[in-house]
Amino acid sequence: MNNDISSLIDNLKQNGFHVELYKNVTEVKKVILGKIDMNETIGIGGSMTIFDMNIYNDLKERGNVVYWHWMVPDNMKDEERAKASHSDVYLSSTNAITLDGKLVNIDGAGNRVSSMFYGHKKVFIVAGINKLCKDYDEAIKRIKSIACPKNAERLKLNTPCRFTGKCNDCSSPDRICNVEVIMHKKPKNIDICIYIVEENLGY
Repeated sequence: MNNDISSLIDNLKQNGFHVELYKNVTEVKKVILGKIDMNETIGIGGSMTIFDMNIYNDLKERGNVVYWHWMVPDNMKDEERAKASHSDVYLSSTNAITLDGKLVNIDGAGNRVSSMFYGHKKVFIVAGINKLCKDYDEAIKRIKSIACPKNAERLKLNTPCRFTGKCNDCSSPDRICNVEVIMHKKPKNIDICIYIVEENLGY
């Protein structure tokens, strides 16, 4: 695994991303908080990794304006997503990272994946080693057999994967795998920092 991580970091850097490796999420949170100014607004994408970091409360308590649709009533979620899409800084995880340095994500509404590469001055992406995959095929398998079913269960959605634990390529109105995005290289005109953590984080 150490050789894989070293190779992954080299490949991500070659693809234009800023990458750092940390032992645990506590170290990462301290670094991210230090890189966000008090006057910057923050948007957060749907992410159990970010949720478990408790960084939302840290940012709010010190006075930052933070937009996260997970933290508002249902009738305010669309407005909160829109505000998050125009924030100075965006925080998210990623569904998978391939060893050749690509980020693979599947989303329901598309707000998270679009904000990972457009509309912000800075983007911070936190990923545990459980998100590392050999290649694209393994990344998609991971997403559809782990991330999507677990999120469907968490959200109590009426999708087959919630009950079977695997993707059925359904047509349910509750389907959450509607948008697939692969970041092959760092997009232009945006600062993206990827933090690899030597722990299992999120789905």
